[in-house]
Amino acid sequence: MEIMADGDASETLKPLVFRLHENAPAIIREVLLERGWTEFDQKEQDDTDWNLYWRNSPFPMTDHHSIKPWQRLNHYPEAVRITRKDYLARHLKRMKGAYGSALYEFSPVAFIMPNDYVKFIAEYSKERQSVGRPSYWICKPVHLSRGRGILIFQDVKDLVYHCTVIVQKYISNPLLISGYKLDLRLYVCVTSFCPLTIYTYEEGLVRFATEKFDLSSLDNVYAHLTNTSINKYGASYKTYKEGIGCGCKWTFSKFRSYLRIFGVDDMLLWQKMNNIVILTLLAITPLPEASNCFELFGFDILIDDKFKPWLLEVNYNPALCLDCSIDDTVKRKLLHDIVELLNYKQVDTHRQNEMSGSKAVRRQVPWRRTGKSTPEEAPGLLSGRKVSTCISASQTPPALQFARGSVNKVSALTRKTARAHPRKTLTSELREKMNMPKASSPVKTEARNKQLPAVHSPLISAQLSRWSPSPEVCNYKLSTRPYFLSDKNQMPTRQVGGFVLIFPFNEAALQASKDGTDVKSIIKEINKLVSKQNSTRQKKAQTV
Repeated sequence: MEIMADGDASETLKPLVFRLHENAPAIIREVLLERGWTEFDQKEQDDTDWNLYWRNSPFPMTDHHSIKPWQRLNHYPEAVRITRKDYLARHLKRMKGAYGSALYEFSPVAFIMPNDYVKFIAEYSKERQSVGRPSYWICKPVHLSRGRGILIFQDVKDLVYHCTVIVQKYISNPLLISGYKLDLRLYVCVTSFCPLTIYTYEEGLVRFATEKFDLSSLDNVYAHLTNTSINKYGASYKTYKEGIGCGCKWTFSKFRSYLRIFGVDDMLLWQKMNNIVILTLLAITPLPEASNCFELFGFDILIDDKFKPWLLEVNYNPALCLDCSIDDTVKRKLLHDIVELLNYKQVDTHRQNEMSGSKAVRRQVPWRRTGKSTPEEAPGLLSGRKVSTCISASQTPPALQFARGSVNKVSALTRKTARAHPRKTLTSELREKMNMPKASSPVKTEARNKQLPAVHSPLISAQLSRWSPSPEVCNYKLSTRPYFLSDKNQMPTRQVGGFVLIFPFNEAALQASKDGTDVKSIIKEINKLVSKQNSTRQKKAQTV
């Protein structure tokens, strides 16, 4: 049973209730049952008789409109603005133009094809003419995940695409451990976009490629991609790899210990990554107002051989499937700590306004108004409790699948990105293992393209329009007081379980994020923070 922060201990405690949409990861049900929750029964319970609703896709705005004080939704409206590769590229480009490239140099320059084809060719030609090591490029379909459809190339003649893709400079000098490439999956939970409140998780996943990095073999997905969904099919996945071990994952704890052994300042590296998270999320503020919801993002960050972090992409539904024991260790505790972060109280178990008395009325006051808050509404974080022994995990479903129907028609096109004269490669072998169709010949592709919509078709426009702000969204006004606000508007709690607050990082940043985010003032505070971090680093270097 959850421990509540308020209410009479003599009352009979009801269990909290969770509601899962279809295809929700199995571990979510396991964790909530471990905590003493019960699952929502649509046949037996009222539509509002639940405390947490978790789904993989965005909620309709009607769900946000009708949210009750005791309820939480696991998605924020329009958070997808940074989770599609082309959307992210546009937002970062705009922020770089508005606030300078010094802060926003953590993402390689991106070209959205086919619209940016001329700009890309100009940059490509410039790189070819410059003296130095050869340049490499990476092409990714904007709406696919798990490493699908990715192409790494040097010669523009090898660039073939049949849908909207993003082309970026490939980071050809990644940090290697025992010759293996790696990247980091950083978990970020946003409990509010106004005022902006960001927590990062202390633990996370280090994901390795399962074959040694080799620029002479760009087709070898096991050497260049770190996605577990790909590497678990590799011949070396289960074998022991010197310096890495079996499988393809470490925890952050192990990685940071490894860095410290070699004298690397892991604290400075994490400060840089936190700055990337804040600057990226500032790029999509403000979002539509919404109450009692949160967003769990998966930030994928690559470290180069100079220990500079690069943002690769932001994941909307970071995978919660359990492929190995490290997944279970990290993700199970992650979910337990998310529940702690959601700040449930005893009154939330009643799931009725009339049972909550005057408190329920006060929680309906729009939180943007000025003046004093109600002292009774001080959240008071849940006291921690020991995580019960893990129950036996049921068979975990495979990685999340894209919706069937019209989207599959577009996805089918993206899988036809092979050369005009396909040859047997590791990529094609992997595609066979993953039951993905092989690329068609030019004649078949041309015939198929006559039947399928072009890149700028109504089909794709319809998909994009799902994430465009509507008048309904823009005119929506809050009716429920957010669960995380305190009576004195002080700084949010610094740490909840493994979640550490990274924004607001001082009083000035807190004030700038209220009543409409003042991005310019926040950027000034970040510049001060970066200067302070650089000064500290220089002092350390002088004392060594």
